[in-house]
Parts: sequence; C-alpha cells; structure tokens
Amino acid sequence: MWRLRRAAVACEVCQSLVKHSSGIKGSLPLQKLHLVSRSIYHSHHPTLKLQRPQLRTSFQQFSSLTNLPLRKLKFSPIKCGYQPRRNFWPARLATRLLKLRYLILGSAVGGGYTAKKTFDQWKDMIPDLSEYKWIVPDIVWEIDEYIDFEKIRKALPNSEDLVKLAPDFDKIVESLSLLKDFFTSGHKLVSEVIGASDLLLLLGSPGETAFRATDHGSESDKHFRKGLLGELILLQQQIQEHEEEARRAAGQYSTSYAQQKRKVSDKEKIDQLQEELLHTQLKYQRILERLEKENKELRKLVLQKDDKGIHHRKLKKSLIDMYSEVLDVLSDYDASYNTQDHLPRVVVVGDQSAGKTSVLEMIAQARIFPRGSGEMMTRSPVKVTLSEGPHHVALFKDSSREFDLTKEEDLAALRHEIELRMRKNVKEGYTVSPETISLNVKGPGLQRMVLVDLPGVINTVTSGMAPDTKETIFSISKAYMQNPNAIILCIQDGSVDAERSIVTDLVSQMDPHGRRTIFVLTKVDLAEKNVASPSRIQQIIEGKLFPMKALGYFAVVTGKGNSSESIEAIREYEEEFFQNSKLLKTSMLKAHQVTTRNLSLAVSDCFWKMVRESVEQQADSFKATRFNLETEWKNNYPRLRELDRNELFEKAKNEILDEVISLSQVTPKHWEEILQQSLWERVSTHVIENIYLPAAQTMNSGTFNTTVDIKLKQWTDKQLPNKAVEVAWETLQEEFSRFMTEPKGKEHDDIFDKLKEAVKEESIKRHKWNDFAEDSLRVIQHNALEDRSISDKQQWDAAIYFMEEALQARLKDTENAIENMVGPDWKKRWLYWKNRTQEQCVHNETKNELEKMLKCNEEHPAYLASDEITTVRKNLESRGVEVDPSLIKDTWHQVYRRHFLKTALNHCNLCRRGFYYYQRHFVDSELECNDVVLFWRIQRMLAITANTLRQQLTNTEVRRLEKNVKEVLEDFAEDSEKKIKLLTGKRVQLAEDLKKVREIQEKLDAFIEALHQEK
Repeated sequence: MWRLRRAAVACEVCQSLVKHSSGIKGSLPLQKLHLVSRSIYHSHHPTLKLQRPQLRTSFQQFSSLTNLPLRKLKFSPIKCGYQPRRNFWPARLATRLLKLRYLILGSAVGGGYTAKKTFDQWKDMIPDLSEYKWIVPDIVWEIDEYIDFEKIRKALPNSEDLVKLAPDFDKIVESLSLLKDFFTSGHKLVSEVIGASDLLLLLGSPGETAFRATDHGSESDKHFRKGLLGELILLQQQIQEHEEEARRAAGQYSTSYAQQKRKVSDKEKIDQLQEELLHTQLKYQRILERLEKENKELRKLVLQKDDKGIHHRKLKKSLIDMYSEVLDVLSDYDASYNTQDHLPRVVVVGDQSAGKTSVLEMIAQARIFPRGSGEMMTRSPVKVTLSEGPHHVALFKDSSREFDLTKEEDLAALRHEIELRMRKNVKEGYTVSPETISLNVKGPGLQRMVLVDLPGVINTVTSGMAPDTKETIFSISKAYMQNPNAIILCIQDGSVDAERSIVTDLVSQMDPHGRRTIFVLTKVDLAEKNVASPSRIQQIIEGKLFPMKALGYFAVVTGKGNSSESIEAIREYEEEFFQNSKLLKTSMLKAHQVTTRNLSLAVSDCFWKMVRESVEQQADSFKATRFNLETEWKNNYPRLRELDRNELFEKAKNEILDEVISLSQVTPKHWEEILQQSLWERVSTHVIENIYLPAAQTMNSGTFNTTVDIKLKQWTDKQLPNKAVEVAWETLQEEFSRFMTEPKGKEHDDIFDKLKEAVKEESIKRHKWNDFAEDSLRVIQHNALEDRSISDKQQWDAAIYFMEEALQARLKDTENAIENMVGPDWKKRWLYWKNRTQEQCVHNETKNELEKMLKCNEEHPAYLASDEITTVRKNLESRGVEVDPSLIKDTWHQVYRRHFLKTALNHCNLCRRGFYYYQRHFVDSELECNDVVLFWRIQRMLAITANTLRQQLTNTEVRRLEKNVKEVLEDFAEDSEKKIKLLTGKRVQLAEDLKKVREIQEKLDAFIEALHQEK
C-alpha cells in the first residue's frame, strides 16, 4: 500500500512538472510595460492593492502526457522455492525513478515536436498580406519620424500621480455623513461637477452639460482617442468605482462618523468638499489641455502633409467653407421673388462696448478686430467663417493675401484693413453701413461655424454721428435676427446695471420663446467686485432677471481691459478667476456655464444642429424660385438666351471693338472731304472778316497782297494749326459716335446703348492728340499759303467757284441778320399778318438812311466817321426817330457788309475770264483779280491740311483710340458697380436672378451631400 501511495505521489509530481513546463510561460516583466498600462493592468504592483486580474491567453497547451491515463501498478508474484524472501525496495524505487525520467524526456520531445508542427500548420493557413501593404498610407510607416512617443510617454503622469488624482475617500465619507440631512442623495453634487467636467465632454460620455460638441473628427482622430486617451478612460472608470464604494461606505458608517465629527460646522464641511471636487476637476482639466495640445500637433502634422501633396491626392473643401460660400453668394443675391435667406448664422448682438468683439476674438483665438476706447468701431457687419486648418491664418473673400495670426505685424495689418473696409462701406453722411465684410479664419482646434458681428446697439446719438444712426443699427440687427434659423448670441455687459441694457428687449421681440438665443454675460470679474448682491448674477444666468428667454446662459471673462493682452493671457486669467471665484464655489454658477471654451462648444453645437434641421428646406425653396424664374423667362423672352450681366458685357465689348475697327475702313476721300469742309466752316469767318475785308479796303494790288501776306502769316503762326487739330479731333469723335450709335437693323439691341455711350465718352476723355502734330502742320500750312501760282484754267475756275460759294453763304447770313434786325418786309406783313416791333422800326429807319448814304458814295470805306454818324442821327431825329450812336454803328456794319459782298460777287463774275490777264500779271489791264488768288491759296491750304490730318488719323490716332477703348472696357469689366449702372432692365435682372439662384442651388446640393456623408 505504501508503494501505491508513493507511485501516486510520483505521478502527481510528474503531472505538475508537465503542466509547469508545457504551454506559454509567464507574462512580460512589469518594467517593459507602459506606465499607465502597468498601473492599470498589473494591479499586483506594490503601489496598488487591487485584485490581480486573471491572465487569459488564446494559446492552447500541448503535451504528450496530458492525454495519458493513470496506469495501475501490477506486482509480480514472488516464488518462494527459488530464492529466499528478501526486501529490495530501494532498488525498485531507483528503477522506477529512472523509468520515469525517460518518460518525461520523451514526452517533452514529443510535445515540442507536436507544438512546432501545429504552429507551422497555422502559419501556412495565414494569408500573405505583403502584397496589400500599399493600402496602408505612407504616414503610418513613417509616423515614428513625426511623433515623439518618448515625449508623449513622459508627458503622461506616472502611476503615483494618477493615484493622487483619486479623491480622499476618508474625507469624502466623513463629509457625506454630515451632508445626509441636506441632500437626499449623497452623490448628487459629486455627479454634477464630474458630469460638467470637460473630460467627459471631450470623451463623449453622458454628463450634465446642456450642449455636446457635434464637430466629429476624422477616423484618425478616433484612433488617436482610442490609443492615447483609452487609458485615461479606464482610469476615470476606476475613479468612479471608488467613488461609488465611498458612497456605499458613507451609508454604512454615516452614524458613527457623524457622532465623532459633530464639533465641526456643516458649512465648513460643505466648503471643504466643494474645494476638493473643484481641485479634482482642475487636475482633469490640466491633463486634457496637455492631451489637446498633443492632438493639435498631430493634426497639424497631418494637415501639413496634405498641403505638401505627399499622397498626391486632391483635398476637398471643408464643410464649413462650402457653407460659407453659399452665404457669400446669398449676400449678393437680391431676393425679388419673396424668397428670403433663412440659412443659419450666429448673429452676435449687444450694446455698444458690451464685449461683443472680445467674445468673438476669444472664439477665433486671435485679436483680429480694431479696438477703441468707448467709441463705435464696428461700423458694418463682419461675417467671420471659422474652420480648422494647419496654420492660424485669416483672409478676405475678395483677396488672396493671407494674414498670419501668430505674428503681431500681420495682426496689426489685418485690423487696419478691416477698419479701411468699414470706412469704405460707409457712405458720405452716414455712420454705419449694411454692407457685409466677409472674413475667413482658419486654425488648429477652431470650432467650425459662421458668425456675424453687428454694430453695437446705442441708446443716444452723439455728436459726429448721422441723425438716423440709432434707427439704422436697429434695422440692420432686426434684418439679421428675423431669420427664423439664425442663432442669436446676445452679449450683456455684466459690469453695468442690467436695467440699462437695450439689446435684451430687442432680442425678446425677435425670439420671444428663446428657442434660438444664447445669452452671454461678459466682464463677470468686474461684476463680482461691483455687485453688492452676488445672487443678482445668479438670477441673470438662470434667466430670472430678464423677461428674455434663452436656450442657454453663459458667463465669461474677456480680459482685464488691456488691448495689448494676448489670447493666451486672457484665457489664463479667465481660468484663474473662475477657479477662485465664489460664484462657482457657492454653486451660483455651474461648471459648464463658464469660460469661452464651453461657450464656443455650445454655439457650434447649436449652429450645426440648426443647419441640419433647416438646410434641406431652404434648398427646396430655392428650387421653387428657380422654377418660377425659368417660367417667367420662357414667357417673356422665348427666343433669347439667358445672358447675365457679365455675358452681356462681353457681347457688347465685342460689338464696340468691331465698331472701332470700322474706323480704319473709312475711305481717304471721305476723311478729306469732311475734314476740309469742317475746317473751312471753322475758319471762314476769320478769313473774310479779318483778312479779305481789311485787305480789300486798300487802294492798289501791291498793298492788297502785302496786307494779305501779313495777315496770313500771323494767322498761321498763332491760330491755324490749333484750329486744324481741333477740327480733326472733333471729326474723329463724330465718326466714332456715328459708328457707335447708328442702328444695326434687326440685330440692334438697345440694352447696350448706355454702355456704348459711356465707353465713347470715357475713351474720348482719355484720348490726347499728338503734341508734335501742330508743329509739323504749321510748316505745311505756311508753305501752302506762300504759293501764289495757279497752273491752269481748271484751278482758276475752282478758285472762283470756291470764292462765290463762300461769298454767297456769307451774303445769305448777312441778309438774315438784317431781316431779324429790321423785321418783316411789306410782303410778309400782308401775307402772314406780322408786324414790326418798335426797335425793329428804329433799325429800319436807320438802315434806310444809311443806304441813301451808300448810294451817294459807293466807294465809301468800311467805317463811318463821327460827323457822318451825327448827320444820320439828326436826320432821323427830324423824322421823329430817336437813335443811339451805337445802334447806328451796328446797323452800318450789316449794311456795309451786304454792300461789300454784292460788290465782291460782281467782281468775281468779271474775273471768270481773267485767267489770261493773270498769266500776264495783269499788265495793260484794268482788271485785277488778286482776291481770286487769295481764295485759291486758302483752298489749297485746306486741301493740303485735310490730307495731312487724314494721314495722321488713319495711321496714328485711330489706333490710339482703339487702345483707349480697350482700356476703358477692361476697367469697366472689373467695376461691377459700373456694369450694374450701365446694363439695366428687366431682362438683365431676370437673367442675373436665374444665375444666382442656380449657383445657390448647386452649392446647397453639394453642401447637403457632404453633410450627409459626414453623418
């Protein structure tokens, strides 16, 4: 029996050896594990007295002895007859042990071989994934080059610090026993503070906060949270378990602890408990800030990789950028079909100097707006689109310049540019403007949303403001707030009396139920110092002081009032204030109701919630508007294409350039004819009155020619070239205007008339004739006038014909002037029943008296002597007509001119046969035709001048004018206001609305598709 017992013991020893030698050995040493993992998963560590979790492995243990049944020992009988009875049990035991050794060694070899064979079979069954290595992005294989894991490991707290994060359970148990009479549940206050912590908000756990962030990150962000924050989540769960154990212990030992600590007052215990819980929350906050910083750096690296194009893929527009583009197009759209813009925006309203701009800067994380001490700085709405990006930059919608918000020089330049744009938008005589300035701000960690900063509401119009400034600000604010999907961010100054606020009443009118209003109380630090009763602040935050209702209430601090403070300094000051504030310690304010960070998360949450609820409805309304516009176009303009203002301008531009080119196709003959005729009309009066008439008063031909030469020389040096250039420029303008304005038949479109007229006027204004043209023209004209030789009879006859036409035209003008002076003759008086006026009767009597004088002396000079004037006046007075000497001179001028022109025409008829005498230089002849030679010289000068001007026009000036027209058209193309002013009409406006509505609908559809993909 004792042998059986020893064999059984040996078998058990063998089995224990087999079990300890086969399978997988113990886990990895503790020193090789991560710090957080070592403290969580290895609870047997001396620093934590927690139950060791059971080690589970997926590997199966293999051994050759595990399946062998336990063999019963058989004893051979001893034959008594052959040997004596002896006991050799030591030898038998040694034999058995040696046999067991071989069995163990054989089993170990067999088990090892079987394990190796099974492992090779599993290895062969695993597919070869090396061919699919390209699926994994390059950044995964290179991530260790960009992420310092050792730095992250050092940044995380060690196990001892994590243990310190757990609250003092002994003190909590002591305090909970005293709070049992005040709270029905001992863990209510703990749950409230922990629920409001930013850690649970970031991790997505259900808490007591009123809002949750909806800005979901990418898949890489989720993996980052699982890898880096997973351990922190487990730590939080363990802390919650310990707190629950503390609560249970508080229920069991509340009576005993209450009896021991009766001496301590209840108020001190409550304060102590709140301080410990606030201290724990601040520790969580510091850990979160470190993790958030690491997260930003990683996202920045990824975005920078995308910018460099390492993966050679085209980046898509972000969701918020697509939405901002829709709003930009809508800002230029004139809704004339009862379709208003109801897309969501965050409208920031508040009293002047209430801190609107400061709150917006804290959300944008940059000091981007101009600032002033008490004066109005926001003079027009500013639309700020916040989006995430690798670099903190800002840029305007209509500009490609990027302002680096990390550099103070760029920040100053941005503030200056915003101020300039505001002043440019404000028209003369006004203080504010409804025109919107569009600004995009990108940066790591920014909440995606669209905010509109409005001018501050004022109560009194001060000096320097327009009288209607207050009403204009109210109308601008109402226009933005009456949008049923706009989120109203109502800013209230906490440092002044609440009764002085104007904006709360305005917001109550626009949103009486408070379904889309978020109330923000600024300058809480000053309010806490100045307000006698802190409960008044609590009433404001709880919405009990104002009749205005709101979706949420927040309290923020936006600095100490120093414009040079940085965003980081303001944020640190805000956290420090709320950490030490009695408002938070006494539970007047909840943890989720303070800091601009919580405010930005809440506003972003409301914004995207409103976008998802309303964007599809707005898209449907624009589809209906598009259908109405297309139907109206088909009914009114069935055979015309839908050309918007830009397309119509391009069409008009081509027509204008074609008409300018047509100037070069005008024949030289036509140019010379119109130039010669226009020049003669301009200089004919000077030639007859100042040259021909004075020279004709001379007594002989020599004096006549000398006088003519002197007069022509003076005229050529001073006036004639300038007059010729003026005539040429006017002729070019007339021809250009004729081509621009004359109808083109059925193809003529009167919608371009205003544009063509504006282009013509601007081009003519910019055109300047060549400065050297007058000098060259003066020499040519002087040489032409010096030539007195008439080569043939044809030229002589042409000169006489030119002279007759000029004198007859001048005589006709003189006759008309005399008729107007003396009134109708007796025929018109009898036939048309017209009478002379008293003045005309005096002129008629004077004319008759002067004609009698001329009949007596037909060689009378051109001017009356003083005694002749006296004689005429006395003769008229004898007939009862009182006249003035000046009237006699004026009447004589017209009477003598008519007499002179008739005499010159008679002399011209006599000179028709005078070419023969001219060739003999009028020798032995009483006929002198020097006046014919003068008109021939004038005629030849006109022909040569017209030819010279025509060459200059066709070779130089037409091309310069064409260049000016192109420049004017390019300037008009860039000036949208000019195009709106010049291209008008129902047809243009209808095409513009169609284009805008289609663009809005397309962008909305693309945005909705991207929004659904993000969900």
